Amino acid sequence: MTRTHGDAEAPQQTSSLDHFTNLYLAKDDPWDTATKWHDQRKYAVTVASLPRERYRRCYEPGCSIGLLTRLLAPRCDEILAVDCVTAAVGRAADEVREFPHVRVAEAMLPADLPDGTFDLIVVGDLLYYLSAEDLRALLDGLFDRLEPGGDLVAVHFRDRQGGNYDGFNVHEALTRPGLRRLVHHEDEWFLLDVLRRDG
Repeated sequence: MTRTHGDAEAPQQTSSLDHFTNLYLAKDDPWDTATKWHDQRKYAVTVASLPRERYRRCYEPGCSIGLLTRLLAPRCDEILAVDCVTAAVGRAADEVREFPHVRVAEAMLPADLPDGTFDLIVVGDLLYYLSAEDLRALLDGLFDRLEPGGDLVAVHFRDRQGGNYDGFNVHEALTRPGLRRLVHHEDEWFLLDVLRRDG
């Protein structure tokens, strides 16, 4: 797809809690992430792209059913993974129950950002559901919570059904002073960027 600057705009409104809740009422795994090879590969590439062997404190907003959380767990001393849907939080908690250092909680973003700072933040397939205002607020909040020298990982689908505001658009929004890109991956399915906060 040929893209030019400004060829797509963020949604007028952030996708509602009801929207996501209804998806999980219809199906335990609404995007079939547990069974689709391109999702399994995307998670594996994400974890393989982490520049450091181990992280002290990780934050994963929009964790869904916890499949990526489970892969992150052996690489982190502590993880806070959140999602806005009660059913997703319950399933994610079951997915990581063997890891006592992983906490799964309910949170609506950007309103419910956590306290404290993190040396790893991993955000996947979340940012394109946000309005421009909420996207700015969330990215500002994530940057404020990213420790100097910490890594911000973003991974999103290139193209997305239901709208043309996709991975290209949201990853462009990650560009800001104080963040430098260490890793960029792009293939026919997804984009991945690892950015490190100057410190």
